Amino acid sequence: MAQFTAGEDTLALEGAAAVRSAFHATERMRSRGAEGRGLSAGALDLLIRLSAASDDGISIGELAQAAGVSSRNVTGLVDTLERDGLAERVADQRDRRSVLARITPAGLAWLESFRRPTQAAMAAVFRGFTPAEMTQLRHLCLRLVENQHRLDQYLSQADGTNTQP
Repeated sequence: MAQFTAGEDTLALEGAAAVRSAFHATERMRSRGAEGRGLSAGALDLLIRLSAASDDGISIGELAQAAGVSSRNVTGLVDTLERDGLAERVADQRDRRSVLARITPAGLAWLESFRRPTQAAMAAVFRGFTPAEMTQLRHLCLRLVENQHRLDQYLSQADGTNTQP
């Protein structure tokens, strides 16, 4: 790292490398069970979000915004979940032009069978961390996200592009 930074402080780069490594380690563990069941990490994330939505469902746009991805991406993931019987599209009772996505009973059952092994895996990954350390880790990670979001907005304004999904 020191060579890359021409001898300047490497702490921020080392921190970024550690965050990236930690992300990949936890994501591998989280998605391992999902891929064995035929779902990508993105589809799993959407299924979890659908399980938390109201019984009426949630719009593709709202899902995209919550997940931080494009509506096109969410449409493809909902297609996958629908094909597997884990989600369905339903008419919006408040706006006939709109379609909502919602989880099916099979989707809820799938999540329940996935939940226990995932919780055990995450407990193993974070073994040895105190509750205070876990709280601090969560806080620091969320600060990283906030800082990145502010930087992204600044850069978008500076170069005239819109990077929002």
